[in-house]
Amino acid sequence: MLSLVIVVLATVAAGFIVWATDKRHSRYGVALPAGVAAAVGTLAWIAFISAGLGYQPGATWIPWVLPIVLGTAAAAGVVVYLGRTRTKHDTEALTKALRL
Repeated sequence: MLSLVIVVLATVAAGFIVWATDKRHSRYGVALPAGVAAAVGTLAWIAFISAGLGYQPGATWIPWVLPIVLGTAAAAGVVVYLGRTRTKHDTEALTKALRL
């Protein structure tokens, strides 16, 4: 259970770091990357523990490290996708409004 707490705290921190380093972070909320990272990290931890990887010699690092990596990657992916999509949509809406 301690590994789950560490995974959640580390993925939330990584989500905040991803948000802070994105130059288009004004297009979405601060909690979005942190929430996505925490959700993916928690689900990955549950999947790895359910698969029994947390209690095998040589594989105990998997539920500690891999969910953090997966959560951070998911947060970065969501930020890249959503930042581009929202910027494009907002630019189109602003152009349409200015043409009126």
